[in-house]
Amino acid sequence: MVSQVRRQPLGAQAAELLLARIRAGEWPLGHRLPGETLLAAQLGVGRSTLREAIRELAGKGVLDSRQGAGVFVTALDVSEDWDVVLRGATIAAVIEARIAIEAEAAALAAQRRTPADLRAIRRALAGRRAEGQTVAAHVDADMAFHRAVIVAAHNDVLTQLFDSFLPRLRLAMIDMLELRPVRSEEADHCAHEQLAQAIADRTPTAAAEFSRTHLSALKEAFT
Repeated sequence: MVSQVRRQPLGAQAAELLLARIRAGEWPLGHRLPGETLLAAQLGVGRSTLREAIRELAGKGVLDSRQGAGVFVTALDVSEDWDVVLRGATIAAVIEARIAIEAEAAALAAQRRTPADLRAIRRALAGRRAEGQTVAAHVDADMAFHRAVIVAAHNDVLTQLFDSFLPRLRLAMIDMLELRPVRSEEADHCAHEQLAQAIADRTPTAAAEFSRTHLSALKEAFT
């Protein structure tokens, strides 16, 4: 196993070696790395090169340099770009992630929704029933409803997570509905009405369950 840097660029090579040792479990999550002098000697680089490597890994969220305390492991690997992860994910996996996000968001929306949020949810609900919609337009209206529910949770992280799913999910939904239309549009719309009503009634448990049940049925349609 290579234990020292032997070719250029030194900073990038040192970062790769540090990351390999972190992945191998040499330094667990939250652990402090050895001192700068010792670590530089182990890698066979100067202290300035080591600092460059640490900066690179800190920028990727793997290390955290704390003044006066040392350098700590904050992740065990470099996270892949979110778009790359979603492009490679199955639709079933994306919907499972939606269940985790949207069931919690529905419960929060039932607790936190404002009159304006409720109006937005009901407008989006009505938009799902517009006459003469193309499949793409119906999918967009459906996504607008689910997003209105998440916005009503008043948690920006949940909203941004949902927004990151939209491009991957939209295309898959259009493809699926063009091949296999919903068996009962009335039952599907009723499920959305139940969710909206639970939010209006401020019943978090019911809202979460309606969201989970609807999305679980959607997942089954893809498998």
